[in-house]
Amino acid sequence: MRTWTPADMPDLSGKTAIVTGANSGIGLPTALELARHGARVVVATRSAAKGGAAVEEIRRAVPGAQVEHGTLDLADLASVRSFAVGVDRVDLLVNNAGIGMIPRQLTRDGFEMQFGTNHLGHFALTGLLLPLLLARPGARVVNVSSDAHKMGRLDLDDLGLERGYKKMSSYGRSKLANLLFTLELQRRAQRAQVDLVSAATHPGATATNFFSVGPLQPLVGLFLKSAAAGAVSSLYAATSPEIHGGEFVGPKTQLLTPSEAARSEQLAADLWEVSTRLTGVRFEEIAYS
Repeated sequence: MRTWTPADMPDLSGKTAIVTGANSGIGLPTALELARHGARVVVATRSAAKGGAAVEEIRRAVPGAQVEHGTLDLADLASVRSFAVGVDRVDLLVNNAGIGMIPRQLTRDGFEMQFGTNHLGHFALTGLLLPLLLARPGARVVNVSSDAHKMGRLDLDDLGLERGYKKMSSYGRSKLANLLFTLELQRRAQRAQVDLVSAATHPGATATNFFSVGPLQPLVGLFLKSAAAGAVSSLYAATSPEIHGGEFVGPKTQLLTPSEAARSEQLAADLWEVSTRLTGVRFEEIAYS
């Protein structure tokens, strides 16, 4: 069977896509290919300078591309709300931005940084944009997770990891939260009978900023694939007619099976409740009655 490539993407003219963290890593080629196929693309980044540079790079690669920058700091809920207020429409939301393997830090709102940025920031953004997504036929939300979710353990009574912090397990916890959120969002959309698809991806070991420093740096370019190759799973999840919701798409567009913890409906419901309380974002359109 022939391997799916971005050349197989449909015409996206008339659609608006938002890609978080689209100034580097797999986010940039994700945004570029969406623009190449006709979508209006919002490059959502914390740095206006880096976001602007990404916009210009996309325009050079795709003359006439409809691409713009929006300032978004996922580690600051006020920034998330400010960004969301400025959005007029959205068909595809690719929650791509992420940080990993950092010393313990806190977000502006006091959350552990990896969990707060990778999960809570995207949870809030998705909820704030939900009315706009539901107004667009065939809207999709794609959350970039990781196979690292399998090493994550989610203790809802210790979200600050004050009982012990390890860089990698904290990252895995945030990726587990991404998957729990993805699957719960799909369940709620189906129960509410709304036109929304929620899927997650694992891009595989990719030469991104995660590996630009530290002991794994020599592996970059040797054993890690390019960012463009890493973006394929996101592009497939965002555009393929084969995606119907609840899938976990792997590096070669194969469907992966999430861990037992990621498939737990009770844990997902509990995480949703905690995330709602921490962010103040309620997803009223698909709330359980």
